[in-house]
Amino acid sequence: MTASTDSRPGDNKFLSFPTSCAAPQPEPEEPVRVVPLAVAAAGSVGLTWYVWASYGGKFGALLALGLGLGLALFHSRFGFTSAWRQLIAVGNGQGLRAHALLLGTAATLIALIASTGIGLFGSTPVATAGPIGLPLFVGAAVFAVGMQLGGACASGTLFAVGAGQSTVVLTLGGFITGSVLYTWGYPLFTGWPQVNGFLLSKHVGWFGSWAITIAVLLGIVLLTRAVQARRNPPPVDVVPTAKGFARVFRGSWPVLVGAVVLAVLAAAVFLVSGGTWGVTFAFALWGAKFLQLLGLHPETWEFWQTTANAKSLAGPIWTDKTSLTDIGIILGAAVAAAAAGAWKIHSQIPWRTAVAAVLGGILMGVGARLAGGCNIGAYLAGISTGSLHGWLWGVFALGGTWVGLKLRPLFGLANPKVTDGVC
Repeated sequence: MTASTDSRPGDNKFLSFPTSCAAPQPEPEEPVRVVPLAVAAAGSVGLTWYVWASYGGKFGALLALGLGLGLALFHSRFGFTSAWRQLIAVGNGQGLRAHALLLGTAATLIALIASTGIGLFGSTPVATAGPIGLPLFVGAAVFAVGMQLGGACASGTLFAVGAGQSTVVLTLGGFITGSVLYTWGYPLFTGWPQVNGFLLSKHVGWFGSWAITIAVLLGIVLLTRAVQARRNPPPVDVVPTAKGFARVFRGSWPVLVGAVVLAVLAAAVFLVSGGTWGVTFAFALWGAKFLQLLGLHPETWEFWQTTANAKSLAGPIWTDKTSLTDIGIILGAAVAAAAAGAWKIHSQIPWRTAVAAVLGGILMGVGARLAGGCNIGAYLAGISTGSLHGWLWGVFALGGTWVGLKLRPLFGLANPKVTDGVC
């Protein structure tokens, strides 16, 4: 028997392809968690007002965009970690096809913005190419191993923390620790062989860059459909959902809706800040500022003595683009989870799961800094701007995912199997 892989009713046939059985019907959402919703909403509004009034419209807008990203990530349960795990383990390419829509929509909007060179709040949107070499390859693979152990990617860690998932709080702690370890040991990671990046728009213009990106993404869609037809995997699991108009505010959104909304917000970050959406630099910054509170001096480390990094460390986090969007994601996800009745703290965590979460976070912290970005700052940002390093990051992350799946059982973590009812 075959069935659609649609994870929720209303998802587009773009995602559909034969699976081993029908996906279960989603349960109704739980009642609204009133107190967490009130606290998260008040915190979101109050903090946005404070940042906007104290530091200006640009930074207030970035925090507001982060809130939108958190809402969209939670309501659509948009996954990077799970998408790669499902593809490698059982051949279900639904998640990767959702990535293609996200990447293609973001590439279209960013090409339009970058070709004009006009941004908001006095910014000038500029696309840059990440360097290509050993740091990128090793960093992407290490990051992917870490996200399979930690249970979430960079953006997934933030929205899971906002939703009250206690295990992922440990992942975030490990993520910050790994980022600090990289900045402390920065001299050990410099001098690795690499070459300058390759930006398509510099060779074929923005239209050519966009056309090539879309063509490759369409090829990936066709390839994942062919793999899925051959392997006939289990369908993707479903999550509780509201019905009718309430679904807009309480979720869960069709994953394709989430992909489009995330792409629009990523392009808006580019328009407002002049740079692409990123996540992980903030973790190094937060860790360094915490060490300063303890009386230590990370500002003397080589990493923090470069001009740009020193400026970030010396300034408040409310003027750091990545910190603002990260904090916004946590708060936005808290609002969304409370509205959906899904906000809850889990007090009991198996010790092996806790170890995996911390270790996975450390690996992601080191890997992201080594590669110059994560699933957002390298993969999404790179591919959507036509930078070759984004594609290469994805290739090596798939390899790291395979290694991560081999390691997960050591920590009591399950992998999807072809005999499962869902993956």
